[in-house]
Amino acid sequence: MKTGLSLLMLVLTCSMGYSQTEWSLQQCIDQALKNNIAIKQSEITTKIYGNNATQSKASILPTINMGAQHTYNFGRTIDRYTNTFANTQVLSQNFYVSSNVVLWSGLSQYNNIRANEFQYMASTETLGQQRNDLSLNVATAFINVIFCDELLQVAKGQYSITEEQMKRTEKLVDAGTLAKSAYYDLKAQLGNEDVNVTTADNNYQIAMLTLLQLMNIDSVNNLKIEKPNIEILSGELANISVQNVYETALKNQHSVKSAEYNVLAMEKSLAAAKGRVSPTLSATGTIGTGTSGLDKKIIGTQMNGVTPIGATATGEVVYTPNIEYLTETKSFTDQFKDNVNKSVGFTLTVPIFNGLQTYTNVKNAQLNALNARYNRELVEQNLYKTIAQSYANARASLNKYNSSKASVEASQQSFEYAQQKYNVGAISTFDFNSAKTRLQNAQANLVQAKYDFIFRLKVLDFYQGKPLTLN
Repeated sequence: MKTGLSLLMLVLTCSMGYSQTEWSLQQCIDQALKNNIAIKQSEITTKIYGNNATQSKASILPTINMGAQHTYNFGRTIDRYTNTFANTQVLSQNFYVSSNVVLWSGLSQYNNIRANEFQYMASTETLGQQRNDLSLNVATAFINVIFCDELLQVAKGQYSITEEQMKRTEKLVDAGTLAKSAYYDLKAQLGNEDVNVTTADNNYQIAMLTLLQLMNIDSVNNLKIEKPNIEILSGELANISVQNVYETALKNQHSVKSAEYNVLAMEKSLAAAKGRVSPTLSATGTIGTGTSGLDKKIIGTQMNGVTPIGATATGEVVYTPNIEYLTETKSFTDQFKDNVNKSVGFTLTVPIFNGLQTYTNVKNAQLNALNARYNRELVEQNLYKTIAQSYANARASLNKYNSSKASVEASQQSFEYAQQKYNVGAISTFDFNSAKTRLQNAQANLVQAKYDFIFRLKVLDFYQGKPLTLN
């Protein structure tokens, strides 16, 4: 009994320990990358491109095929092995091995191999970009959870201040120092503060749900995330320039590499299409054999009397013997060996006119290559715009943070002075609530500016190839 209770306590302790574990940003990213369905689908697509690249390499090897035929002929027919007429059922069998290899095709096969290799590399880079995008989305959701939690704490703090002030006001009203209307004003304000707490808590729960959905998990009991101590340094943007970040991103961003590989793939596809205009030279070889039910061999003779065939000058009759040849069907082994035939040949195919198919393929390949180049330029332009916008937003957020920080300090001093005056009846409840509201708004603006700057800074780090961390 004691042993059972001990095991139960151990399980409960381990479960509580697990449920209280704080998840770091990297753990959340790893979980999302592990469970995301779109990532798994892209991995499958990448494998398919890899298989296509391998198959295109194997296509230049000789093809080898083997076959067999088992045929029953009824009625009058010519046997292919004895070259004689037959009016009965004839069984024939045919066996062959054939091979074909393309000796020259205008390098279309080689260029097709290179095109498939570049498509595989482009797919690999696309998969890498999807992983990075998902990581950035998780980081955004992670930061938003911390942001919403801090707003929730601000709302709870304001609620506590109002609740404490309402209790103090009630005592002052009972003592006759303040009018009873002041108590009711604060009670109404406390109701508003409760609504603010509820709204902030709902926003926090939604932010947490968004993070869980990105991680593709239904729920984790008492899930908590790690809240690092983040300090904002005014000089963090001093060593960052849009051009330097852009030049670095061109070298390490998967989307840029994918676009470049797509250009190379389309150029090789164009070369392959042009190569199909060239004559194609192929070599073929075949070896085969077969058997027939009419193929027989002589095993002896037999005399069946004589037959007159004429007479001499003296009138004597001339006879010839009737010789019957005794035969039997050749064995399968003998026929298989004796009927072997071999052939070697070369085929030259010169495309002259095929309904403009080759011409159209070349033109479409040219357009695909041009479109791939435009897509590469578009990716680079969008990359520069995103970096420039992120830098501008980060600078604006930093300026807003510094202004909000000064505003919080001033609003805190103003609120403390208003609280002292309210306690002695020098100002109205309206003035007291106004000072508290200004402090709350300043604190909310500071939190928003802080995490907006952190997010913009992380975006710039992301484009520089730096790991997504909040330490």
